[in-house]
Amino acid sequence: MADHYSILGVERDVDQDEIKRAYRKLARELHPDVNPDPKVQDRFKEITAAYEVLSDPQKRQNYDMGGSGNFSQGGFGFGDIMDAFFGGGGGNRGPRPRMRAGQDALIRIEVDLNEACFGTEREISVESAVRCTKCDGSGCANSSKPKMCEICKGRGETQQVTRSFLGQVMTSRPCANCQGFGSVIADPCRECAGDGRVRSRQTISVKIPAGVETGNRIQLSGRGEVGPGGGPAGDLYVEIVQSPHEFLVRDGDTLHLALGITMAAAALGTTITVDTLDGPVPVIVKAGVQSGATIPIKQKGVTHLRGGGRGDLIVHIEVHTPTKLNREQETLLKKFAQLRNEKDGESVVERHDGGFFNKFRDAFGR
Repeated sequence: MADHYSILGVERDVDQDEIKRAYRKLARELHPDVNPDPKVQDRFKEITAAYEVLSDPQKRQNYDMGGSGNFSQGGFGFGDIMDAFFGGGGGNRGPRPRMRAGQDALIRIEVDLNEACFGTEREISVESAVRCTKCDGSGCANSSKPKMCEICKGRGETQQVTRSFLGQVMTSRPCANCQGFGSVIADPCRECAGDGRVRSRQTISVKIPAGVETGNRIQLSGRGEVGPGGGPAGDLYVEIVQSPHEFLVRDGDTLHLALGITMAAAALGTTITVDTLDGPVPVIVKAGVQSGATIPIKQKGVTHLRGGGRGDLIVHIEVHTPTKLNREQETLLKKFAQLRNEKDGESVVERHDGGFFNKFRDAFGR
């Protein structure tokens, strides 16, 4: 007969909430809608059958006594699965376990654009709860064991009978002497004060994949807080914050660069070397280029987070018109205008591409 506890990955003394959490976690990974592989579907049926037994107190008791646990009046239905995923129902009876799962933790780290594009590895310092090495998480000193609570006799709860107009009413509440554990630690560990864990600062190596951006999270399983009683650790989530670049603006996997050129260079054309994440790259500016024109440089953007290749670098041209001219320059410009038959005050109203204009303005904060 299969070991239902091993199938769900839990200890035999866990409470109903822990069984529910274990099933919920596995079901989200193995549900046929998520993974249609036949082998995975067989595994999903296996964990569902185990949860059907262990989630029902009567079936679980029968199973723990050597039975199959597979007796019921209605079977395991949709409501049971919904309850496993979303919680519900009444509270659990009996003592609660000292060993419980730890909490997840979140830490934010800042990376520059170069690290975000190509990936990197970071050493981060994290202070969290770790298993107490003095008592190995038991919370007991000198290899001692918790003793049964004399007040509740190991039940973890006490009962009180009160009288009301309806008659005698019996209420149950967690035992104040043992806090609902059903046992007390008579000789607590001096290092952790009976909690089974202590605070400690750890250095963890984090691999940051190429293509990450602000808001992306990296999950490090089992590197979060260790639970009370030396319980399994939660997960550590590393959230990425990308710092702004000096002159490159990121839009997804595309990079944007504003390049200012002189009026003469715009008219005559030129080749200008610009700095990219890959080093200097020559950009050919054709004669007659106008302000607002764009020049794409393929595969010089950010690495795609999922899949190979990279985005592009878009160079935005800005033609700089002189604001101050000396007498000689003014004379030469007027002569140039005469040669082109340009008249003073002559202008042409042209329509611009509003969508592009707004995108360029937003990208460069204008």
